Amino acid sequence: MIASPTDPETLRESYAACRRLTQAAAGNFRYTFLPLPAAKRRQMDAVYAFMRVCDDLADDESLPTAERARRLAAWRAEFDRAVAGEPVSAAVLPAIADVVRDCSIPQRYLLDVIEGVTSDLTPTQPADLAALETYCYRVAGAVGLACIHVWGFRDDGDAVAAAIDCGFALQLTNILRDVREDAEAGRVYLPADECARFGVTRESFLADTPTPGVEALLRFQIERARDAYRRGRRLLPLLEPAGRPVLRAMLRLYGGILRKIAADPAAVLTGRVALPKWRKLAIAGVSMAGL
Repeated sequence: MIASPTDPETLRESYAACRRLTQAAAGNFRYTFLPLPAAKRRQMDAVYAFMRVCDDLADDESLPTAERARRLAAWRAEFDRAVAGEPVSAAVLPAIADVVRDCSIPQRYLLDVIEGVTSDLTPTQPADLAALETYCYRVAGAVGLACIHVWGFRDDGDAVAAAIDCGFALQLTNILRDVREDAEAGRVYLPADECARFGVTRESFLADTPTPGVEALLRFQIERARDAYRRGRRLLPLLEPAGRPVLRAMLRLYGGILRKIAADPAAVLTGRVALPKWRKLAIAGVSMAGL
């Protein structure tokens, strides 16, 4: 066990560990943090690090599923201890516990994330749109709700719903981008009833060229994602000024990936659709300028 998670030196070291993890693994999200003031960027490093550890515990395929589930349960228990101010062993937990306290983040949001990644240990194809929305909330919407508490927002009753819409848009973009990779791993995250409607099976995503049914299904989901982006944008004026550039950057970054997929849906069957680094940096710069 390390010292109390509220000890100043422990917190300094914990935030430093979160920063290192973010720099090493954050990928697209690292670029969206750039417009934030230094103090809030540090808090976002802690939020990202918590999510990254959740994902890594769930994705460690060198371990049996039961062991990964046990480790996630232990991680949840240790998170609870950190928030309660008790000693913990994980380097990143003092920082996220500090952010939870400082930003008044409801603890249930982070517990929902753990529940979401735990459900991925034995993935089940969502039966319908409602099941897909539940999954996207747990792995993305709850993350967004934690983030807006860091950034600051005006709680007029619509911000929570808008943040959930943003999470749905981003996660559905991820699902479309990774549809081939997921199918190779035996997973399909698009609703079963909609796949059946278009005559699509998991094997359909393993072809190098899409069947008419696959292309029609992908375009149907692309329109759904576009609608979610439109709904999610209503969050922007509800955020404190510091958070608006971050959300703009996220929406532009993942929206750019969605546009690339829309331009050539077959591309998701042959490789990973991504934006070049220069484009990511440009998005961060433009978002920071408020353009």
